[in-house]
Amino acid sequence: MINVAIRQQLHQYIDVTDDKKIEALYTLLQNDIDPSYSISADEMDMLHKRAEKYLKGDALTYTVEEVHNRIRQQKKRA
Repeated sequence: MINVAIRQQLHQYIDVTDDKKIEALYTLLQNDIDPSYSISADEMDMLHKRAEKYLKGDALTYTVEEVHNRIRQQKKRA
């Protein structure tokens, strides 16, 4: 199974499983989770707002190729 598919299945499982299983998974993985990185409430709020904007189609987005082309154009000007 591809890692992307595994991640998707794990996300889905975590969303629907009971609290006891979530706690067991957390206990199993807690040493691998980096406790030094955290997101503030303001940062989390900003991320949620950006996600909502994207899902509504109000966000300005670019494909990877568009970004690469833009970078190439800027390098040519420099």
